Amino acid sequence: MKLTPEQQALLDGSKGEVMAKIMKTLVMYGETFDAERMVPVTSKYGHTVISYGLAALKPVLDLFDQLIDAGLTDGQKFTADPRPLDKNVPSTLLDDIVFKKIMYTQQERFEKQLIKMGITSDDDYSCTCYVDQMCNKPNKGEVLSWAESSAVVYANSVLGAKCNRNSGILELFGSIAGFVPEFGLLTDEGRKATWIVEIKTSKKPEAQLLGSAIGMKVMEEVPYVKGLDKWIGTELNDDACSYLKDFGAATASNGAVGLYHIENLTPEAVEQGEALIKEGAQVYVIDDAELERVQANYPVIWKDVNAKPELCFVGCPHLTLKQLEDWAVKLHEKLAENGLDKVTVPTVFTASPAVIKELNKGKYAYMLKSCGVIISYICPLMYMNNPLCKKKAVITCSNKLRTYTSARFYREDEILDIITSKEGK
Repeated sequence: MKLTPEQQALLDGSKGEVMAKIMKTLVMYGETFDAERMVPVTSKYGHTVISYGLAALKPVLDLFDQLIDAGLTDGQKFTADPRPLDKNVPSTLLDDIVFKKIMYTQQERFEKQLIKMGITSDDDYSCTCYVDQMCNKPNKGEVLSWAESSAVVYANSVLGAKCNRNSGILELFGSIAGFVPEFGLLTDEGRKATWIVEIKTSKKPEAQLLGSAIGMKVMEEVPYVKGLDKWIGTELNDDACSYLKDFGAATASNGAVGLYHIENLTPEAVEQGEALIKEGAQVYVIDDAELERVQANYPVIWKDVNAKPELCFVGCPHLTLKQLEDWAVKLHEKLAENGLDKVTVPTVFTASPAVIKELNKGKYAYMLKSCGVIISYICPLMYMNNPLCKKKAVITCSNKLRTYTSARFYREDEILDIITSKEGK
């Protein structure tokens, strides 16, 4: 790798041993992927995927202490993934003991470290750091050093920023150093599509289901999606962006997609069209039957597959303000239709603290709460990582949460029916 004089000096120890180790790590990372040089990180803020003080992460927290002691806190300010705990989310006494006495014993220590390292504010914990209510929406063409998979794929695809799928430590090192190795999705060639996905469904496909199908098919490659604009339009408005947020999260978690192009909609697809497609790209056709096949093949790992749902999570990744408002209306109407006042399954909707604050200014927060819904800022995945949750019948419309936990996937319309059904009372 060809380093600039400044980068070579850092590698040689001009800013101390700890910074030299950071540089060595970034160089090794780049050389693994044949990067020829480093490029500057140009986004205003970074983002850390590590936001939970798990006891098992004590070595990571010790590393943070080394960075702080070495004075390496003058890199990018950053937002963070969601917190793992919220007293308002249903839990048993045994759950609380596991959470507080075994799992997240380092949470207070870690949040103090994040303050010293430069987190933008005490409210900026969310996997959707790019929504308008938060401070971290990158501009087109900016180079990022992020790791959160759903945020990386959104920034690359919907915003036209440039970021590889990094690890939690590598994203931090890139933000501190101010540059990252140039390879993969940071290059024009690496952003070209090797798959053409043709959407031939008879109705608007569920975002989480469509993303899952594509992710499992193309894995880490780049898909160019045709026919989806018929259902979500050609403008990146609130509805389209909310859809693409969930779609992208499913492609990134059910596969390893870091970038997708939607014909006539996402920035690079609008500008370059089919010039983004590499010669010899494979074709994947998705129709109603294919989506039904994908959903039917999801494993159900509940001990009792016929158990009544005990808990429902909606919002992984975090919901947008528009999604919360839409859910409030749908729930209110469905409950009235069924002659009910409140949901019949304990239900948690998750969103960033900033979005919740905005929601609380209007009627929709009252509508959701009056329906019995709990609105929380937590990470459902971190909640579900509690080993006791494996014994719970938890349902979700998030394919990311389904993939990483024992939660059972249902489409949004199915979730709505289940949590408003009299049978659940």
